[in-house]
Amino acid sequence: MSSPTPPVLALPGASDDLTARLGAGLEQVEALIVERTRNEDDFITEANLHLARAGGKRFRPMLTMLVAELGEGINDRVVAAAAGVELTHLASLYHDDVMDEADLRRGAPSANALYDNSTAILVGDLLFGTASDIIADLGADAVRIQARTFIRLCSGQIRDDRPCPPGQDAREYYRGVLADKTGVLVATAARYGAMYSGCTPEVVELVTEYGERLGMAFQLADDLIDISSESGETGKTPGTDLREGKRTLPVLNALASEDPADAELRELLTSDLREPERLERALELLRPHRAMADAREETLAVGRQAVESLAPLPDSDAKAALIALMEGVVHRVG
Repeated sequence: MSSPTPPVLALPGASDDLTARLGAGLEQVEALIVERTRNEDDFITEANLHLARAGGKRFRPMLTMLVAELGEGINDRVVAAAAGVELTHLASLYHDDVMDEADLRRGAPSANALYDNSTAILVGDLLFGTASDIIADLGADAVRIQARTFIRLCSGQIRDDRPCPPGQDAREYYRGVLADKTGVLVATAARYGAMYSGCTPEVVELVTEYGERLGMAFQLADDLIDISSESGETGKTPGTDLREGKRTLPVLNALASEDPADAELRELLTSDLREPERLERALELLRPHRAMADAREETLAVGRQAVESLAPLPDSDAKAALIALMEGVVHRVG
């Protein structure tokens, strides 16, 4: 079921020993996911593992492993926590694809396309339950964190699917959505890594802040890639968010412009962009626009804030790798 570590997770400068430990830890996570999602019904087992087998970055469990290196290292509890986080993430993808009416996920048919919406929703629910079952073995504190993470994740997804309420700043609203929809689960991944490797409460707090900002930077970079990429570069169709009417940060920046020269772009961004010609024109106008540069600078700023949160930690291979991870996230192209 395992797949090669993709470029976004490359950690320049990481020692061979650290890289080997992370790889071994991720293999244990993969094995635990397979073990705990196996069902006496072969169809349920296949559906449970459909997206896991399709690949993915394993970004969150890798972060759990890496943060554990700040403490006493990877152990069975760290592996269990990492598996619980990854299953929570995978479960959310099953639900996301139903909401987005997606046909593909990670280059493979989405569960809703392969089976149907009802099955995809129920499999997502089953994976959430499996994640909670794994986390329950870690004790009451872990269960409480998992529950509060799930509440924020779902709240963020609900708000992401709805327009910004009247009277609220649309960009500030979107930042809040990102923190809940993406940032919180990455923060929990980092938090568990510190908690179950024996780190002090102070370190747990620092890496939790780092994780939330890392998650936000990851999503902000995705927003940019959706617009800036060319067909075939990332395996995703450029402008997918625009076509679905999602107002990501570059779009919100452009809509806030009062320059008369941006009238055509604003009109396009508030219209139906499912027509290929209109979508292509919107991308043509948005790619060189100041709105993209401003969104890119905010992405870099969030990355800098994450790195700054690690400043009190002593220098180590793990700290250097966490900094390299953030650099890879904010500068990635796919």
